[in-house]
Amino acid sequence: MQRSFLSRGALLAQQTAAALEGRSAPILQRMDRSMSSVSIPPPACILRPLEVPLRYLFGPGPSNVPPRVLAAGSKPIIGHLHAEMYEIMNDIKKGIHYAFQTENNMTIAMSGSGHAAMECAVFNTVEPGENVLVAINGIWGERVAEIADRMGANVHRMVKTPGGYFTNTEIEQAIVKHKPVLFFLTHGESSAGLCHPIDGIGDICQKHNCLFLVDTVASLGAAPIFMDSQNIDILYTGSQKALNAPPGTAPISFNDRACHKMFNRKTKPVSYLFDMTHLANYWGCDGKPARVYHHTGPVSGFFALRESLSILAERGLEESWKKHKELAAYLYRGLEDLGLKLFIPDKDLRLPSVTTIAIPEGYDWRELLAFMMKNHNMEMTGGLGPSTGMVMRIGLMGYNCEKRNADMALHALEDALKNCKKSKA
Repeated sequence: MQRSFLSRGALLAQQTAAALEGRSAPILQRMDRSMSSVSIPPPACILRPLEVPLRYLFGPGPSNVPPRVLAAGSKPIIGHLHAEMYEIMNDIKKGIHYAFQTENNMTIAMSGSGHAAMECAVFNTVEPGENVLVAINGIWGERVAEIADRMGANVHRMVKTPGGYFTNTEIEQAIVKHKPVLFFLTHGESSAGLCHPIDGIGDICQKHNCLFLVDTVASLGAAPIFMDSQNIDILYTGSQKALNAPPGTAPISFNDRACHKMFNRKTKPVSYLFDMTHLANYWGCDGKPARVYHHTGPVSGFFALRESLSILAERGLEESWKKHKELAAYLYRGLEDLGLKLFIPDKDLRLPSVTTIAIPEGYDWRELLAFMMKNHNMEMTGGLGPSTGMVMRIGLMGYNCEKRNADMALHALEDALKNCKKSKA
């Protein structure tokens, strides 16, 4: 039987070869024409090996990534719908529960940067025509106001100069006046270096039937935050700062109040990718037995995020907060010894992960930053958004939160101040 099958196969191959013999020339000609139709050659830059410098990332993020996290991200790819991947995603959820100090079931990691979580929060809990109140004291409030405005919300802004903070009385008065469905506040305003007080605001929002949305992209792991006990309805962060994973994933959590609002809407969210109806299923948060394909998550990014959450859990939140606070205090003393002025006067309002200094009088801040990059292979940055031209920013967080790095940063600043030209005006 097997010989008969093989002989029939051989006969078929011979017949096919004979049939094609007379037509092989035209086929080859068509193949030649197809190949010659490629008019854009391979770019020389892509043919060269990838080269990436080793740099000290002492800006507001991303930070240098621990070897452990890099190794986790380089593990073999598995399918994004494999059982092993679901287990890793479940681990990530539990790690976020710890980092956020929450028991919320609706807890996931977005496939995207902190902006993805920011848009997810607004798109799912706000409908066109509803009122939104945004506290703006830096760039992140501006971004949320822009996002809410684009999707058709009525945006009301509370505005202060970079570094300013809002009292609970001011917040409650604005909520009473505008009756928003959502109030946004940045916990760690990295553009100004401010860590905003949170206590009592969640209670105010609950009292007036308003959801409380908090951005902790720059503060999570560096400054205390307690999602459940502080009555925060929606909390999100990014992977690339104190968590020390590569950019590209963004933990976010919704409590029951937020879930009731977003799953009882009259209209669909403006984004399909960020629709929590689908994402809740993808992350196993909706109680359904099967997870259905929605999008392909960043598998390697999730590996890295899980490892970074593991490192945070091993160290412990209290120890992480303490370490960031102590190193920030050490950095403050060194900066003041150099004659530099800290931008946030009240030390209790300073963001431990990102320190801002007023631009030294007479210096071009761009020249100072360029000097440190060129001569010390070190990134620090200027302001961002409304703080541009007002501050320089030094970020020492997560893996970079070490005394030796603070000493390196102070030495580079001292060298730049000595060697960059100072205006006599």
